[in-house]
Amino acid sequence: MKFACIDIGLKRIGVAVCMHKDIITPQPAILRKNRNQASNDVNAFLKEWEIDKLIVGYPSTSEDMQKRVKHFVDLLKLEIPYEFQEENMSSIEAEELIKGEIKYKRDGRVDSIAAQIILERYLSKNQS
Repeated sequence: MKFACIDIGLKRIGVAVCMHKDIITPQPAILRKNRNQASNDVNAFLKEWEIDKLIVGYPSTSEDMQKRVKHFVDLLKLEIPYEFQEENMSSIEAEELIKGEIKYKRDGRVDSIAAQIILERYLSKNQS
């Protein structure tokens, strides 16, 4: 089964995929110009990679962001199953992981590594 994970932010959407077992790779983040463009880009990504299930980072600490995430997922009009996964602290964890390796820039790498962390959490919780 092929999984993808998105970490939805206001400016960027982090993306990670798991094509085989537990090898999870961050992908280039999707830059948001507007909701429709971003949802079209996510849909195109899911089709291109032939994803079977989408995992969506879900912020338990912010009601406002919970509403935004749910609204964005509704825009996707998904034809594949999806699940929400707690994303708490994933961006901070991602920043810690790359500190020192690259000069920190807002190019989406942190967002996609956060998506990778969220997908790792989901897979480790749901493996039998």
